[in-house]
Amino acid sequence: MSLPRILAIRTVPARSVYRSIYARHAIGLMRYNSTLKQDSSKATTSPAVPTKETAQTTPIVSDKTAATTAPAEPKLTLWEKVKHEAQHYWDGTKLLGYEIKVSTKLVAKMASGYELTRREDRQLQRTITDIIRLVPFSMFVIVPFAELLLPVALKLFPNMLPSTYESGKDKEAKTKKLRKTRTNVSQFLRKTVVESGMKFPVTTTPEQKEKFALFFKQVRNSGEAPSRDLVLEVARLFKDDLVLDNLSRPQLVAMAKYMNLQPFGTNMILRYRIRYRMRQLKRDDRAIDYEGVESLSVPELQTACASRGIKSYGVSPATLRDDLRAWLDLRLHQKVPSTLLVLSSAYSYGVTAEGEDSHYYALQSVLSALPEELYHEAELDISSDAATNKQRLEVIKEQQELIKDENAQEEESGHIIKVRDNLSLDDEHHPDVVPPAVEKPNTDGVKAEEKKKEEK
Repeated sequence: MSLPRILAIRTVPARSVYRSIYARHAIGLMRYNSTLKQDSSKATTSPAVPTKETAQTTPIVSDKTAATTAPAEPKLTLWEKVKHEAQHYWDGTKLLGYEIKVSTKLVAKMASGYELTRREDRQLQRTITDIIRLVPFSMFVIVPFAELLLPVALKLFPNMLPSTYESGKDKEAKTKKLRKTRTNVSQFLRKTVVESGMKFPVTTTPEQKEKFALFFKQVRNSGEAPSRDLVLEVARLFKDDLVLDNLSRPQLVAMAKYMNLQPFGTNMILRYRIRYRMRQLKRDDRAIDYEGVESLSVPELQTACASRGIKSYGVSPATLRDDLRAWLDLRLHQKVPSTLLVLSSAYSYGVTAEGEDSHYYALQSVLSALPEELYHEAELDISSDAATNKQRLEVIKEQQELIKDENAQEEESGHIIKVRDNLSLDDEHHPDVVPPAVEKPNTDGVKAEEKKKEEK
């Protein structure tokens, strides 16, 4: 190589050499990217033919199953299940022991003369119920190999297990079953409320007779919607005991199921159990009205509404408080019978109506569904002064037929159960109910006499 050429190479600047290297590298990257794009376009346009190897190794999964499938939870072994159940019952035993300790203090407080609040009273009742349930439950633990029959016993008697041993799944299953039962009862009562055998009391004023006739005239003949005051006046003409005593067997069974009672026994037993539950609800109504609806927590609010047949699943706490206030106002202040309120709650169960409108509409529907025969009978009871002896004789014969039916039910059951059904749901009859507000004594006559003395 000649000297001038060597000098020429040395005089080439380093910057130009780097530029040429970068240019070659960039050209190579562009060619590589273009080949990748061509391959991807071919793959999208022409589906690949699966070979034997790919068909055996790659499973075919659809888009829906791929989107819906989630990682499955690992299954528990038998030993892990036994440990889980043992831990659950051990925690329930500790909880029951703590409840007994708390309830012992409540009993001492009550024995010393102090009055229990509504929350304390419910805690004491729940503990007593759990202790009573613990007696048959303990037999499965004491008797050898009797725990194998425990699932069968719980299937036949689901309320035998104390509340501290119930799991979340069991409570949810019971709540779901109760919602389904109440929905079926609501549909049943809408169909069979026409067969009701309700009667009005004899002690009515001429003004009440006019309102009674006006209500049924608007509902049956003209089709007009009666006012709220008229609905309440007609509803007050009913009495709890008269309504309950004249309900048919299917309606008694439906009402017991709606109130989460087992529909076992004769009509007399069912009426006794429903009356007893109604009395408990009435005492609870007065306790809630005294302490205020705002004092209830959300779980207590849901339990209170559920025990009264008010829909509580999927309802906001504000709506539940409004529904409970409407119930308390109708029952305690407006003096609507609790039996009619339960029937109206069952009648409107699941209906999307808010506030007091749903209660008034349900009351109107229950009252307007009375049959023609019952309407004439109620009209006869209201106008009892002009009733003939022949009409009274027919009413007595109907009551005698009801008594014969009850006696026939007891004979068919094989054992006669005598129930002293002396419970009364009306305010003026039983002493357990305290009036919501104490009326002021009438002092008009005393004031008039004092004025006369001053004038003299």
